Amino acid sequence: MTDPRPTLRRPQGTTGTRILGVGSAQPDKIVTNDDLSQIMDTSDQWIRDRVGIIERRFAEKDELLVDFAVAAGTAALADAGVDPSEVDTVILPNCTMPSLIPNASAQVAARIGIPNPGAFDLNAACAGFCYGLGVASDLIKAGSSKKALVIGAEKLTDSVDPTDRANAIIFADGAGAAVVGAADEPGIGPVVWGSAGELVDLIYMRDHKYIYQEGQSVFRWATTQIAPIALQALAAAGLDPSDVDVLIPHQANLRIVEAIAKKLRAKGAREDMVVADDIKYSGNTSSASIPLALDHMRKAGTVKSGDLVLAVGFGAGLSYAGQAFVCP
Repeated sequence: MTDPRPTLRRPQGTTGTRILGVGSAQPDKIVTNDDLSQIMDTSDQWIRDRVGIIERRFAEKDELLVDFAVAAGTAALADAGVDPSEVDTVILPNCTMPSLIPNASAQVAARIGIPNPGAFDLNAACAGFCYGLGVASDLIKAGSSKKALVIGAEKLTDSVDPTDRANAIIFADGAGAAVVGAADEPGIGPVVWGSAGELVDLIYMRDHKYIYQEGQSVFRWATTQIAPIALQALAAAGLDPSDVDVLIPHQANLRIVEAIAKKLRAKGAREDMVVADDIKYSGNTSSASIPLALDHMRKAGTVKSGDLVLAVGFGAGLSYAGQAFVCP
């Protein structure tokens, strides 16, 4: 007797995904350490010694997170040679939208000219881009999406107390984006992600208004826990540390970036592995920092198409994620 129950159709997926193009956008306004020393008790040397930042970009009051997201997403589509009409999913990692609704992703998609995509924001703070890239890749492999646009965008200056020198010197504004599509061969490795919710009080919004972080505790956590996550991401992709051409950690603090690179080299990463240091001139842009760094490095020629990139993000939550991918 035939079973009368209907069966679900299996969607047509793909065996692999890859990044097709990247783009970025930042405010025009450059703020140096000397500029900050005029409004708070700090100095150029003090900032360079502690976090490695030389300058950062601050948005004007009338410039919005969605403005930078639109510019970065448009640039990524142009880089990929993909028409907006081909995109069916928009994922926008961020943690600084001034209101929960409407979300940023639908607004950005409409302004770019993407017709009726699935669109959602994703909040994993500074790990957001790696989370978004992992979700986009898996959606395409499952057959739920054909081409996805992932945009990490932040306007952190709206959420920073200008009198709090520990945090005001770090955070900045900008956006970075990647177009993700199907590929015959895997170009994006599995995402390895997680969270340490017991440490949630290390980074939070004070009085629901200003970002606060316990800097020393976050520093100790990141310098001890993130390199092992990066190694797990390589193992999940069937890679060895020596395979990595480019390391792009979240640009939280140059000392953290250097510590992660040192630990990976101790595990076999090459001495000539290129390490992102975009924080020097962009500051900490949270979910935008990894795609911003990638786009800047490509434009500078320090990263080239075909290079194997290892990205790892980490931040409030405490959330973390990493994956290996091939540079477009």
